[in-house]
Amino acid sequence: MRNLSDQKKGSLLAFIGVLFITPDSLLIRLSNIETWGLLFYRGFIPFIAVLLGLILFYKSNFFKALLNIGYTGIFYAISFSVCNVTFIISIQNTNVANTLIMVAMAPMLSAFLGAFFLKEIPDKKTWFAIIITFLSVTYIFYDSVKLGNIIGDIFGFITALGLAINANLARYAKDRDLVPAAVIGKLGTAAFAFIFVKNFSLINTDIIIVPLMCIMCVAIPFVLVTIAPRFITAAEVNLFFLLEVIVGPIWVWIVISEKPSFETILGGAVIIVTIGLHSFLAIKKT
Repeated sequence: MRNLSDQKKGSLLAFIGVLFITPDSLLIRLSNIETWGLLFYRGFIPFIAVLLGLILFYKSNFFKALLNIGYTGIFYAISFSVCNVTFIISIQNTNVANTLIMVAMAPMLSAFLGAFFLKEIPDKKTWFAIIITFLSVTYIFYDSVKLGNIIGDIFGFITALGLAINANLARYAKDRDLVPAAVIGKLGTAAFAFIFVKNFSLINTDIIIVPLMCIMCVAIPFVLVTIAPRFITAAEVNLFFLLEVIVGPIWVWIVISEKPSFETILGGAVIIVTIGLHSFLAIKKT
């Protein structure tokens, strides 16, 4: 990693992070736990796992690293926790397609926020990639979009805004380690979900599926995606998140034979090609 350019480091971290996220939708489908219980574990287990990792990494300097997050880290923790919760609320109150299209706005929002607050104006190829990928997501879910509950749609937009804010905060504080802030955010997520959980029991295959999901699809990715904005812009980091739109359904197809639609395959292919080409051109430039 030391010999890689910042563009290569950031792209690699974001790509690997999202790659770990892609089986998430499959594991959620395979689990039987109720929504708030799942959100609680998705906050609590990553909190414990990454907290232990940070303690082992920093050792006697752990509390110093925790205090070093500063006000930026506090805002990051709040935003991180909020968008974890609003995503679940959005899914519960509107169509999944509506939520995913709202979340697909994250790269665009990241670009606007980065340009306004960080004075990092995206180049033409980044704007092109943002527009093409957003249109591709809209195409994939066009037939599924309905006039859903406006509250759910608003919470979907808040989720996208939260993702954009998170990436820009991490970019702004690129000289600091904000992973401890993300850990606090996960604790906040678990604490909020705790209020609504009716049953904490993990039965049958959930004993394996839920911890596996929380470590592989939540803990590892959020560490990598928190670090990635140190090296590339917030908009570029959030572009990689759209890979899950196509790779996630492929996992579901392979394991439980739920074939994705033609629109998903075609739109997903456009997303993969666009992000791949954008990353290649950006890396080639460095």
